[in-house]
Amino acid sequence: MAKNTSQSKNVAKEPQNSGPTEIILRFEAVSFSYGHNHHILEKVDISLRRGMQVPVMGQNGAGKSTIFKIISGVLKAEEGIVQKNPKLTIATASQSMSPEDRERSVRQYFEKCFKEKVYDLDPRIDTVLNIVNLHAPHDRIIKTFSGGQQARLLLASALIQNPDLLLLDEPTNNLDKAGILHLTEFLKNYPKTCVVISHDAEFLNSFTKGVLYLDVFTKKVEQYAGNYYDLLAEISARIERENRKNAQLAKKIQENKDKVNFFAQKGGKMRNVAQKMREKIEEMEEDKVEVRKEDKTIRNFTIPAQEIIGEVVHISSFTTIDLKTHKPKERKVNISLKKKMHLRLSGPNGIGKSTLLETLAQWGQKSERKEVVVAPGVRIGYYRQDFSTLNFEDTVRDTLARVMEKEVEQTLRATAAGFLIGPEMMGKKIGMLSEGQKGLVAFAQLALLRPGLLILDEPTNHINFRHLPIIAKALDQYEGAMILVSHVPDFVEQIRIDETLDLGK
Repeated sequence: MAKNTSQSKNVAKEPQNSGPTEIILRFEAVSFSYGHNHHILEKVDISLRRGMQVPVMGQNGAGKSTIFKIISGVLKAEEGIVQKNPKLTIATASQSMSPEDRERSVRQYFEKCFKEKVYDLDPRIDTVLNIVNLHAPHDRIIKTFSGGQQARLLLASALIQNPDLLLLDEPTNNLDKAGILHLTEFLKNYPKTCVVISHDAEFLNSFTKGVLYLDVFTKKVEQYAGNYYDLLAEISARIERENRKNAQLAKKIQENKDKVNFFAQKGGKMRNVAQKMREKIEEMEEDKVEVRKEDKTIRNFTIPAQEIIGEVVHISSFTTIDLKTHKPKERKVNISLKKKMHLRLSGPNGIGKSTLLETLAQWGQKSERKEVVVAPGVRIGYYRQDFSTLNFEDTVRDTLARVMEKEVEQTLRATAAGFLIGPEMMGKKIGMLSEGQKGLVAFAQLALLRPGLLILDEPTNHINFRHLPIIAKALDQYEGAMILVSHVPDFVEQIRIDETLDLGK
């Protein structure tokens, strides 16, 4: 039996900032499962110190958000101890706005952050909105904000509570470049403890000095000093050491097996020698180490395009929002997309990009209005940043099967497997998946749909950065018409873009 070395001595001591080192929260041998066969954490040890700024990283579905829920008390550990400073205050900025919150006004949204009535709430709201660089009337309804603006409100809702421990779950999702820079500068100067879940390595490395890494295979958390690239280098070096040690042991084991066979045939006392050598071989087998498994990446894939002749989409006008007055303004354009044409929409958060995409997806084929027209019969593959095109009550299998012209089980399961969707996930409801897993299901849908028009609204949100080059390659090679919104320059640079429409100009 190979030894498990997930808690290797090569793992650095827990990261510390130069400030106070009082431990404010500690996990001691904490375990947690969703049901009988869905283990998330196994005997996890974590220490958080006052003033730390540290990310939690790991593969989609590993359980990063579960750790946040245990810290905040939403979930309880099945085994182990969660020790907190008695006076510790905690606030979480979640990944996305709930349907109930979207119906609230800005003021109502912030009111629910407090258990008791706050009499100076309006000036407090103005203060935190200024911190997140958002101008928002307090009576405006949340659902009228863009995804990026809602991301800023999520962060502001945590900041307004002035917590000792700030938990940020994918805070850069939907944020434009200016929003990410603003958030980065804020966190660099943040005096209290902050723990961040993110797949954006560049963002994390700009302000953190350590990494909590949740291994999806061992279900344990490892603490590393340095940044995420230091972590990757440490993991690679450890794998190399473990493979080298196992190779040396394997060579010795084979040499001893050859000797055992030779002595066993001699009979007499030589058989006793052979038996002792067998025992030595067993000891060497025990000394083998279990080589750490790396995060899996999705397989290379293609999104087959529907065969279409002629124009796929025509846009003659659209509406943008003035970010200062919040008033709509109609703009005239003349954009025609045919097969193999890729259009990128750019502009700041709140300008109207997602609204234009939704217009194309929902009524571009149905409305009598001619400002935005999609050719009849075109199948539209729509990747929404909030996954609202997925029915959260459906199983993963039914979700994938529904988009296929002809349901072929082998094709369905083979495609799903390429996106790390195994048999154990097929029967789960979409609502039970992590945000990253929902994203992979959405991409699997697109591959099975064979769309003629691909509409992508922030397709990098929640996705493990290891998968992004593979996704970018598939989009680059897509031969249908495509409209893309993304605030991630490195991702966009890998995709062929034929035309860009800047809604901010």
